Amino acid sequence: MFLFLAIAMAVVVGAVTLAVVGGGDSAALPEVAPEQLVDPLPATRPVGRADVEALRLPVAPRGYRMADVDDVLGRLGAELAERDSRIAELEAALAGAKATAVGGPEMFAEPGAEGAGSKAGTPALADADEERDR
Repeated sequence: MFLFLAIAMAVVVGAVTLAVVGGGDSAALPEVAPEQLVDPLPATRPVGRADVEALRLPVAPRGYRMADVDDVLGRLGAELAERDSRIAELEAALAGAKATAVGGPEMFAEPGAEGAGSKAGTPALADADEERDR
């Protein structure tokens, strides 16, 4: 019985070895091209949420391909930095427009600050109050 199991085990190990190594030209597996990034982020327009959600990075034997991940993260970082600077620029322009439209920057001063909330801070109101008091 032991001799039968030893022979059967040798046959199985030999068959598996031939299958893995490739016993002949017909048994060899064809070379597979490495997986490439199929649909990269668009270069001609800003990246949108749908672009990021549709992005599928190719898988390598030990995870993701580092070059593709670095490219995507670099592009997203640049887009976010550009958007942050544009938002800051627009917020500054909006604050300036509000200040000139309402009546100047003293209208946005904190209560209790010099000139804020007092009649002396607005000459037109101070003159009108003086004439009314007479």
